[in-house]
Amino acid sequence: MRRRMFWPFVAPATALFVVFFVGPTIGVIWISLNEWAGAGPMSWRGLKNYVTLVQDPTFQTAFSNSMKILVLVGGCVFLASFALTAALREMKGKRLARSIIFFPVLVSGIVIALVWGILFQHGGTVNSVLGNFGVEPISWLNSSNMFTMIGLGMVWINVGLYTTIILAGVDRIPIYLYEEASLAGANAWQRFRYVTLPLSRDVVSVAAVLWTIESIKIFEFIFAFGGTTNDMPPTSVWNSALFVYGESFGSSAYRFGYASASALLMLLVFTAFVVLLRRLTHREPLEF
Repeated sequence: MRRRMFWPFVAPATALFVVFFVGPTIGVIWISLNEWAGAGPMSWRGLKNYVTLVQDPTFQTAFSNSMKILVLVGGCVFLASFALTAALREMKGKRLARSIIFFPVLVSGIVIALVWGILFQHGGTVNSVLGNFGVEPISWLNSSNMFTMIGLGMVWINVGLYTTIILAGVDRIPIYLYEEASLAGANAWQRFRYVTLPLSRDVVSVAAVLWTIESIKIFEFIFAFGGTTNDMPPTSVWNSALFVYGESFGSSAYRFGYASASALLMLLVFTAFVVLLRRLTHREPLEF
């Protein structure tokens, strides 16, 4: 009976997976081996798109920026999330605090980008506040500072989500473990270091995988923050998602084959990161 009921339940999900994931992936692989403008005939190029890609300075910049987002921005997100987790767990009114820090997650990335720009433009709120203390206006949004400001914006957007995920894991830890640690003379940092972190490792591992996947898809915040109504952001702040868009829809070239090669290459790189991360963080499940 169970065997007969297996396929009726699995088949719809399998069909959707093939249609919306496997099929498009195969299509991207085929397009990446051709030169194509999005319409009309294709011209076979084989692996030439990939060879040209790894030698392209713009792609190298986009790849480097993607790695910075993954490692540096991700590191800041998790450090801030750990700090907030340690603070929120033992404070009064933590439910209200959780709602406040989670709010940026609910807002569109484009809206956040516009707000971020208003705050840090030359005559914006931040410079106005600093001016009250005699500080000269700072060019937060010039070309040398723009990617740093983008990184800070992404930290602000994401820290609420990952704090909430980690706190959900921390809330599962029995309270008596903290009580025993307190009776043993452990301070707040030691309770966090020797109780919270080890027992929430599985949740942190899942959150790290989610960030790895999310970091390759970041697009609208950079696009809206660094661009204008008529132009894309400067290539110095492009990541892999913006590179794919810029090579396909963002210019008059419409190099869909080249963009597909970039998308596929970054998919393989980040898939390798996810597999490696899962292997490094794998352990036997703890029961408590």
